[in-house]
Amino acid sequence: MATTQWALDPTHSELQFKVKHLMITTVTGSLKTLNASLTSEADDFHNAQVSFDAETSSIDTGNKDRDNHLKSGDFFDAEKFPKITFDSTSLSKDGDDYTLHGNLVVKGTSKPVKLNVEFGGIATDPWGNTKAGFTLNGKINRTDFGLTWNAALETGGVMVSEEVKILGELQFVKQA
Repeated sequence: MATTQWALDPTHSELQFKVKHLMITTVTGSLKTLNASLTSEADDFHNAQVSFDAETSSIDTGNKDRDNHLKSGDFFDAEKFPKITFDSTSLSKDGDDYTLHGNLVVKGTSKPVKLNVEFGGIATDPWGNTKAGFTLNGKINRTDFGLTWNAALETGGVMVSEEVKILGELQFVKQA
């Protein structure tokens, strides 16, 4: 069976993370520089192979001081670990949607993760490009990846939650 290559359309894609701050509000950030590819044997994407990488130096939370702290050794250590990577181990169909399993590497630590994937469909843009859209979400524990910095609060609790929500809107372009 022939395989089809799909490349990420970065101008129509985004990858975000959400983390509780002071345990009362959620801070949203994004990875601005990302690459991804998808290799499928059919347009239903069952068992497709997915790979992804993002530059840790591209972290953007809308606050320069916080971004610099996240890029430091306290968190991602962007100089020593310039990329976050993901390689799928399976993509299984679940009704109209998918479950994506794979290995996420953050700060040199690889852990298996599961992401829920909603298939948005396939469409042709005005320039004749065939595109496929996906929405993904999942959760990880940041301390599993060596992102352990935190501060205790006088009122109890901690400054930054261990749970990180991952959200993505990804559009891929079918390659000729």
